[in-house]
This record gives sequence, C-alpha cells and structure tokens, in this order.
Amino acid sequence: MQGKKRSIWQALKFTLFSISAGIIQVGSFAILELFIQDYWIPYLISLVLSILWNFTLNRRYTFKSAANVPIAMAKVFGFYLVFTPLSTWLGSLAEQQGANDFLILAVTMLANFVLEFLFCKFVVYRGKEDTLEQ
Repeated sequence: MQGKKRSIWQALKFTLFSISAGIIQVGSFAILELFIQDYWIPYLISLVLSILWNFTLNRRYTFKSAANVPIAMAKVFGFYLVFTPLSTWLGSLAEQQGANDFLILAVTMLANFVLEFLFCKFVVYRGKEDTLEQ
C-alpha cells in the first residue's frame, strides 16, 4: 500500500481496536465503580486492561510488527509512566471539582487514543512496521 493510504488504513484499524479497548475500559470501570468510590482505583485497573488488549491487537494487526515484544511493551510502558500519573491526577482534580466520572473518563480516553497512536507510529514501531509474517 502507498504511504498515505497505508497510514489512513492504520489509523482506521487503530481506531477500531481502540474502540474495542474502550469498551473493555468503560465496562470494567463501570463495574469497579459500583464497589470502589475513589475515581483513581477503577480508572487504573480499567486502563491496564485496555492497554494490554490494545497493545496486543495493534502490534499484530495495525502495525504488523515483529519488533521485539518486551522492548515494544517497555516503550509503551514508558508512555504510560507519563500519561497515567498525569491523567489520574487531572481526573482526580476534575472529580473533586464535581465533574462526572464518566465525562472525565471520556476526555481522558480521547486524549489517550490520539497520543498513543502517534507514540506507537513514530516511536514504538518506527522502522519496524509490516515486518510480521502473517
């Protein structure tokens, strides 16, 4: 596939897989919210579940990368070392100001979606796309 078409197709696949990860995140967040009142605990657990799902599908089907899995995961982990504390802190601040937990989650998930795609494309799988034998 040509460069621009390939990038558009990747963005579309990343979007679809992110939607499935989002369903996992929202579903697990909703269940955990029934039992745990603090925003940050359900958020962190549901975020980890969605990260694992999204990483697995996007490595194999979106970027088709044979990149070393532990190294690729370490790079994604590095992304989340910055994103997670920042989003958790900002989400907690918003909750303390009376914002709805699900609105906070939606805004956070949108930011995560855009930033993670860019990070995966230009950092994690840079030069290693389409190397996986199908």
